[in-house]
Amino acid sequence: MKKEDSIIYACVVIGAGIGLVFGRAIIGVLIGLGIGYIIKTIISHDGK
Repeated sequence: MKKEDSIIYACVVIGAGIGLVFGRAIIGVLIGLGIGYIIKTIISHDGK
């Protein structure tokens, strides 16, 4: 597993946890997925 992939997974899990607090786990997962891809893009462009 690549480092970038683990960042996406972590953001999804954190988003789901926050979403469960508010009773909207799916929305939290989707927001976490989006944030994870943004962070992955930023990290991958910094290395090039």
